[in-house]
Amino acid sequence: MEIIKREIKSIKKRTFPKKICFEPIGIIKTPFKSLKGIPIQFYQSEAEGIIQIYPKHSPGLKDLEGFSHIYCVYFFDMVKLPVPLQSKPFLDDKKKGIFATRTPFRPNPIGISILEIIHIKKNLIKVKNVDILDKTPILDIKPYVSRFDYIKAYKMGWLDGKVVKKSS
Repeated sequence: MEIIKREIKSIKKRTFPKKICFEPIGIIKTPFKSLKGIPIQFYQSEAEGIIQIYPKHSPGLKDLEGFSHIYCVYFFDMVKLPVPLQSKPFLDDKKKGIFATRTPFRPNPIGISILEIIHIKKNLIKVKNVDILDKTPILDIKPYVSRFDYIKAYKMGWLDGKVVKKSS
């Protein structure tokens, strides 16, 4: 079905949801069994992992092998809520608002990483550049498309001059 022919709920009857719930589409297996030693960003990692897509979602993998990278959206299921809205990030010694950081400790603990696809076999996606705790629930994957997704940033806020390779 073409996207313009898909049905959505009535816009006139739209209400703001008080709670949003998601069902994982799979799980990722990684070498990181604890927070210690996980690279703080995917671009710093050479680690490999396997995303296991649950069988009911595996038809959605059709044609993904034609892409080199994916966005992997996941749920930080080990975060205890509520979280403070300011905290000290790895790369600074002063508290920052969490929306100005990439901390996993967020009101909605959702993570996103760009992972390189090594290969896909049935419902398993072998990936590289993993910065994700073992057995983390996967919410979604999307192809990374450099012509759509690349933006040259001209401001890096408090991170300017502080981006270095670091692990947790």
